[in-house]
Amino acid sequence: MKLYKVTLLADERTGLEAITRKGSHQSQKVINALILLNCDEGEFNDQRSRGEDVANILRISMRKVDRVKKRFVEEGLDAALVRQPSQRSYERKADGELEAHLVALSCGEPPKGFARWSLRLLADRAVELEYVDSISYETVRRVLKKTKSNRGGSLVG
Repeated sequence: MKLYKVTLLADERTGLEAITRKGSHQSQKVINALILLNCDEGEFNDQRSRGEDVANILRISMRKVDRVKKRFVEEGLDAALVRQPSQRSYERKADGELEAHLVALSCGEPPKGFARWSLRLLADRAVELEYVDSISYETVRRVLKKTKSNRGGSLVG
């Protein structure tokens, strides 16, 4: 594992101390500032703590300490303080046409041998009818919840 050496300048230290002492900041930003302040090996730090000590005091994992130090060294102070947005992109499977098909299916008669449609049955039938290549029952649940479709029918008292 690579060891990353955090060396803060005087103005960077002052800024981080301000984050930890005053104002309202996100908790993770404050924790990251504390990590950097305690792991600083620069000339402006009187007492340096080991990463394990910092992790124990702040009740965080050693991996988090290492990740913050790595981001500081590779990307800079601002990147180390703020969490990066996810780079993942998800393609929606349930478009308007599929939603309409699922609602129509759920309002129709259930398959023979079943009293009502289950989410898994609806997902399987949508694949059988080639509305979509694959779909999870959780996606079916979200679609039906979004459309406020009542699959159970009304209760008669």
